[in-house]
Amino acid sequence: MYINKFRLPNDDRTYEFILGQKETCFNSFYPFKVFENRNPVELEFGQVTFLCGGNGSGKTTLLNLIAESLQLKRVSRFNKSSFFDDYVKMCDYELAKGLPEASSIITSDDVFDYMLDMRAINGGIDYRREELREEYINLKGSNFKMESLDDYEKLKAINNSRKITQSEFIRRNIGKNLVEKSNGESGFQYFVEKINEPGLYLLDEPENSLSPPKQIELMKYLEDSARFFNCQFIISTHSPFMPAMKDCKIYNLDVNPIEVSKWTELENIRTYYDFFIEHSKDF
Repeated sequence: MYINKFRLPNDDRTYEFILGQKETCFNSFYPFKVFENRNPVELEFGQVTFLCGGNGSGKTTLLNLIAESLQLKRVSRFNKSSFFDDYVKMCDYELAKGLPEASSIITSDDVFDYMLDMRAINGGIDYRREELREEYINLKGSNFKMESLDDYEKLKAINNSRKITQSEFIRRNIGKNLVEKSNGESGFQYFVEKINEPGLYLLDEPENSLSPPKQIELMKYLEDSARFFNCQFIISTHSPFMPAMKDCKIYNLDVNPIEVSKWTELENIRTYYDFFIEHSKDF
């Protein structure tokens, strides 16, 4: 445990701030009013805490407020409003111990950018594969004869190409550092690469781009990371699987006031459940 509590400012403080603004050109005071009339808002965290709720419930906003308050590392920038830093100054938190250097917030944009990078690498693999296929055909069909020791390496390559299949030739020469992965595999790999040291990790909808089996695999990886790597997680999610994690704490942001819930009570989970019950005869 690295963070015990996080507190949002009450309505009186936020109203006072808004009324004190002399400029009237702003259409929004975001993140002010996002958690309006939901006081008191004090979250007590477990080693794994989920923030659940529908679109617009404030899950991502809350993660960003925590991340900015604690000055956690982040890769992708997020769209701050003119008043975001003012709101952050009104927030309060209680740490259990100092934050390790690895502590960070991981957003959907981070994962998406990583997948784009992997797609570019895979594009390079496709290009290199075509080059090697052509090279294999030329080597295997060559009538080359060795005339001096300088020709030895080329003759060796020709003989080797005749001993193996085209697929084996490509696998041997394409490069060990180039590995083809699907978007889901790349997304999962990103979390494995980033979460391997003790720290506080804030994850914003990590299930994006992951198939149901991969979501369950990620859930188990996070469970193990909390247990064996001394990691603490605060996770916003729509996933029907991840909140089923053992010994986690779940905040339901769809209710007022925000409260701790069982995963089976979440509206999102109930929607899945009711849908499959309705179609149970099809299974």
